[in-house]
Amino acid sequence: MTEISRRISETTSSATLRILPIVLFNLVCYIVIGLEMAVVPLFVHRVLGYGTVLAGFAVSAQYLATLATRTWAGNRIDTTGARGVVVTGLLVGGLSSLLLVAAAQTTTIPLLSLLLVLSGRFLLGFSESWVAVGVIIWNIYRAGAERTALVISLNGVTSYGGIALGAPVATMIFSYSGLMGGLTGVGLLASVIMLACVPLAVRHETTQPAPKAKAPSFMEVIHAVMPFGVALAAGSVGFGAIASCLALYFDAEQWSGAATALALFGILFVMTRFFFSHMIGRIGGARVAMISMATEALGLFTLAWGHTPLMANLGAALTGVGFSLVFPALGVEAVGRLGPANRGAALGGFSVFLDLAIGVSGPGLGMIIPLWGFPMLFIVAALFSVLGVALSFILKPKRKMA
Repeated sequence: MTEISRRISETTSSATLRILPIVLFNLVCYIVIGLEMAVVPLFVHRVLGYGTVLAGFAVSAQYLATLATRTWAGNRIDTTGARGVVVTGLLVGGLSSLLLVAAAQTTTIPLLSLLLVLSGRFLLGFSESWVAVGVIIWNIYRAGAERTALVISLNGVTSYGGIALGAPVATMIFSYSGLMGGLTGVGLLASVIMLACVPLAVRHETTQPAPKAKAPSFMEVIHAVMPFGVALAAGSVGFGAIASCLALYFDAEQWSGAATALALFGILFVMTRFFFSHMIGRIGGARVAMISMATEALGLFTLAWGHTPLMANLGAALTGVGFSLVFPALGVEAVGRLGPANRGAALGGFSVFLDLAIGVSGPGLGMIIPLWGFPMLFIVAALFSVLGVALSFILKPKRKMA
C-alpha cells in the first residue's frame, strides 16, 4: 500500500506541475476581479453619487456578461482549442480595465463615467468566462481527464485566492489621492498585469479541437447539466451578496476593513480547497455540497445577526469556507454529462448557473437594502443556501438495497 500511495502522490505532483503554468492566467484574471470588486461599488456610490442598487449592479454587470458568454467560450474551445480563447480573454480584460481609467477621468459627467464603468465591467465579464473556462479545459487536456477534480479545485484556489490578493491592494490604491491613486491606479495596474500574460500564454501548446460532430444546442447543454446547475445557483447567491454588497455594508456601518473581510473570504476559500477537495472523491460530490452550503448559510446568518466588524469578518470567513467546494463538488459530475468531446460546452453551461445567480443577486439583493436593510439581505442569501442543501440531498445517489 505504501508503494501505491507513493506512486499516486508522484502522479498527482506531476499533474500539478503541468497545471500550474496555465492556471497562472486564471490567477491574474481573478486578481483583477478582486481589485475591482473592492472599489467599483464605492466609486459608483461615493464618487458618482448613485444609490446602492446601481452600485450593486456595477459589480453584477460583470457576471451577467460572463453568463452571456460562457457557452460561447466552451463551444469555441471545443472547435478551435483553448489557447486562442484564453489569449482573447486576457486581451479583452486589459481593455476593460482601461475603461475604468477613463471613467475615473470623467467624474464631472457622472452618467458618462457610470457608462464607462459598466462597459468595463461587461468586458471583464467576457474576459472572465473566456479565461476561466479556457484554463480549465486546457489543463484537463494537459493533466488528463482523470484529474478533472484536481484541475477544477486548483482553478478555484487561484480564482478566490486572486480575489483575496486583489481586494486589499485595490483598497490601498483607491485611498491614495495622488495621480496614480483612486480608480485610475486600480485600472492601470489591472490592465498591465492582464496584458503581461499574453506573451506567456502564446508560448504553450494548445488543446486539440474535438473530432467534428454535431455540437449540442444551448438548450441541450442546459438540460443535461440542469440538476447540478440549479443547486449551484442556490449556493452562489451568498457569494453574490459578498461580492456586491459587503463593501457597501461596511461603508453604511462606517466600519473600516471591508477589504479584510473580502480577504478572509478568499483565504478561507483557498484553504478549504487545498485541504478538503479530496473529500469529493471520498464521500461524493452531493454530500460535500450539502455540508458546504450548510456552512455557507451559517456564515450568512452570522453576517445578518452579528452587528460588529468582528462578527462580519467571521461571517465572511465562514461563507468562504462553505462556498469553496460547491462548484467542484457539483461540477465534476456535470462536466461529463455530454461526453469527452463536449467538455467545454458542458462546463460553460454548468457555469451559466453560477453567473446567473451572481448577476441577478447583485441588483436583486441591492433592492432589499433601502426597504429592510442589510441584515435581511444576508438572511435571504442564507435561505438560498439552505435551499441548495435540499437540492443537493435530492441529487445524492441512493443506496442500493442488498
